[in-house]
Amino acid sequence: MTTPLLQTSGLTIRFGGVTAVNTVDFSLKEAELRCLIGPNGAGKSTFFKLLTGQLRPSEGYVHLRGHDISGARPHEVARLGVGIKTQVPNVFNALTVRENLWIAARRKHIPAAATELGESILEKLRLTGIANREVGQLSHGQRQWVEIGTVLAGEPELILLDEPAAGMTHDEVERTAELILEINRKRALIVVEHDMQFIKMIAKTVTVLHQGAVLIEDDVAVVMRDPRVRDVYLGKGLAA
Repeated sequence: MTTPLLQTSGLTIRFGGVTAVNTVDFSLKEAELRCLIGPNGAGKSTFFKLLTGQLRPSEGYVHLRGHDISGARPHEVARLGVGIKTQVPNVFNALTVRENLWIAARRKHIPAAATELGESILEKLRLTGIANREVGQLSHGQRQWVEIGTVLAGEPELILLDEPAAGMTHDEVERTAELILEINRKRALIVVEHDMQFIKMIAKTVTVLHQGAVLIEDDVAVVMRDPRVRDVYLGKGLAA
């Protein structure tokens, strides 16, 4: 069998008496797009922090192409090919879009190559028209796209996106869905999102977390019809 790009086994983390992520087994193939959903407090952001080395598991393992990265530090995980875009845009507001992309690309490339990569990302994300604008002057949606661009500049093989469509207009949400599907042609992604309409635009397989554990993992249509998913989102808890 082909080795998964990413795999967790019994992944668990506890904070005092609270188990935030509970024995999660998760597997992602090369160039797969997976949506990760669940109500607030389900453990989604904590799971991302375990994948990127921001937190170390209490138990269990994270494997990237079969190699144990459970104890790796964030910069080591990034160097191995994992990029993350958090909920709050992490960009330089006083610099232009082009400058932000160049700085991100320069971490791995000489100046000329960083320039070339930055221009390629501008074109791919359709940001050429605002390339010379300061990021601080952009709309929320545009800032989110710029940060996705800075993640791409690191040339990761796996990208983690935490609520990429939050706070966007309808048109921005549609464009973000198009960008994610375009990126997915060559790279694997795990997308955390609350907007169910957005999930339907991009998802094939969905993993649902509830109280730190996997509640269900299946085709998006099956997940959306599952009464357990409806109940946890409406705050009813699990059906008896």
